[in-house]
Amino acid sequence: MGSAVEGETKREALAAHGSAGAAESVRAGRDLTAGQDRFEGCIADFTGALSGVMGYSPETVRAYAEHLAAFARWVRRAGADPFALAPRDFRRYLGEMRAARYAPKTVQAHLSSIRSLYRWMASEGIIEADASSTVASPKLPRGLPRTLAADELARLFSAPDTSTPDGLRDQAMLEVLYATGARISEAAGLTLASVDAAQGTVRLFGKGSKERIVPVHETALRALSAYLKRGRPELLARRKRRAAGPAETPALFISRRGAPMSADALRQRFGRLVRAAGLPADVTPHVMRHTFATDLLAGGADLRSVQELLGHSQLATTQIYTHLTPERLKDALHQAHPRGE
Repeated sequence: MGSAVEGETKREALAAHGSAGAAESVRAGRDLTAGQDRFEGCIADFTGALSGVMGYSPETVRAYAEHLAAFARWVRRAGADPFALAPRDFRRYLGEMRAARYAPKTVQAHLSSIRSLYRWMASEGIIEADASSTVASPKLPRGLPRTLAADELARLFSAPDTSTPDGLRDQAMLEVLYATGARISEAAGLTLASVDAAQGTVRLFGKGSKERIVPVHETALRALSAYLKRGRPELLARRKRRAAGPAETPALFISRRGAPMSADALRQRFGRLVRAAGLPADVTPHVMRHTFATDLLAGGADLRSVQELLGHSQLATTQIYTHLTPERLKDALHQAHPRGE
């Protein structure tokens, strides 16, 4: 009888222990889910700070948001506490990206976004230490940027139909990109006040809202003048005729509907010009920036001046063009020298 009672007591104790354990597991699961929800709120606050406080471009903010949303989804799948991750957890995430055959550059971009987020959370006192800072970046192949040769540039500049308002705008856009080395987002941010024809300069706002004033050569100024006199007014008039809104806008580049052109819209237009010129699909607006820098160095400009014109914060970023210029000179030598074959 005593054994039966004792056995029953043990079963009751085990049952009670199991119930307590189950309850604790439920609480832990709820806490984890709440933490993951809070983490996603931190991501929203961080991307908001990138845009509002730090002045990052909409494209950059969108890229950060996409990278961090992917990471937040992984955190949920892995059942991890995003506020208590160790370096091995970040390496595990990157390892899964590599296993999924993401390019090293893409993996690096995701890690950069994650590091920025955790650095921000540490600065805001949300976490005590940033474990992501100790994770090594993936090694990237050292490739030289794509540039345009003189004949390719000539074909591209011949692509716009300058008898039309759209063509005048396209010609001005191409000339501005090549004359200033502007990023496409910087070109989209240009206003009428950005162009000082009398001084022959254009004011650009780069990453972090850093301002730089770039001298512009006569060819680009003539293209801008033609667009401002004959192209842009007609594009605005079309908007007025359709009663699509106010007939004025400070934006320099406007669409055939008279609306300011975003970076995506300019990029799409650039792609059409590339196809019309019969150039390869890898010719992007950023290739114009690379070509601008390379041609300046090939023409004798000093590295510091090119750094300032491009708006690079680090000279090392500009130095890649010093490796590119000798390659172009070698190509020219092989093509032109009697014994170059």
